[in-house]
Amino acid sequence: MTTAPAYYRDQQAWRDLQQFLPERLRLTDATAPEEDFWDWRGHRVHLDRYRNPDTKAKVVLHHGVGTNGRQMSLILGAPLARRGFETVALDNLGYGLTQVKPGTTPSYDDWVDLVVDFLAYEQSRDDRPIVLYGLSAGGMLTYHVAAKAPRGTLRGIVGMTFLDQRDRRVRDETSHDKLTARAGVPLMGLLAKTPLASAKYPMSLASKMSALANDPDAMKVLMKDRTSAANWVSVRFLDSYANYTPAAEPSDFDACPVLLTQPAEDRWTPHHLSGPVLSRISKVPVDTVMLDNAGHYPLEDPGLRQMEDAIADFVTRTTA
Repeated sequence: MTTAPAYYRDQQAWRDLQQFLPERLRLTDATAPEEDFWDWRGHRVHLDRYRNPDTKAKVVLHHGVGTNGRQMSLILGAPLARRGFETVALDNLGYGLTQVKPGTTPSYDDWVDLVVDFLAYEQSRDDRPIVLYGLSAGGMLTYHVAAKAPRGTLRGIVGMTFLDQRDRRVRDETSHDKLTARAGVPLMGLLAKTPLASAKYPMSLASKMSALANDPDAMKVLMKDRTSAANWVSVRFLDSYANYTPAAEPSDFDACPVLLTQPAEDRWTPHHLSGPVLSRISKVPVDTVMLDNAGHYPLEDPGLRQMEDAIADFVTRTTA
């Protein structure tokens, strides 16, 4: 296996993928984000930044289990930056171009802790309000982070979906197949308690990765990218992801307003799968915007424009 480059400027995969996006969203070397790194517990975390010290609000972007930070910059980081927001997209442990500390096997709990600490790091640099966005599994991560972070850390969270993997129906519908959902998850739990916890498994066999994008040619590009859809993750990560218990259950969640931007043509995580979480949140506002014609990783208009409009409006309202 070839070693991943240290910078996206040296990676071809995202350049190939963006050819499937509307032309207005394609980046050049001149319009690509600044690449930065943040050291966290011995890991070197890659950041895509669009700095704007004059803006009143900052949006932090998080990928899912089949994407990476640069793919977030393409569909949202750059468009929001053009609208005057500061944005930063991070690659969490094991994804994108983040370099994991040798000899460690990160868990999903580490993902949550990393983002909680990253938000604190950002707020130590300036006190501008922050909204956290997450695509796919990143959507529920925004909830987990908001529930755990100190009160007032976030002004709002936006998810492309909110999936509680403890819910059997969610697990059945988002796993590669029902056997994986029913037998694979308990097996991972057993293996996670053994030296096999660090063994790697392709995310494409654990999940319904084939439904990541609706364009078959885009899927071919994605499934060749070991920094996103073709990634392998540890048994420990899979077990902790499937069984994570949030710091606050939805009925008690009161950290900040919530926005669901749901792709209308999502073949992986359709709208009803966010119901078990969002239907129980009553202490803060919850809004849903449907993205017409858009797939799970959206490449299509008008959904992309609707997403950009809805999130820009949400950030403006919640950080005013």
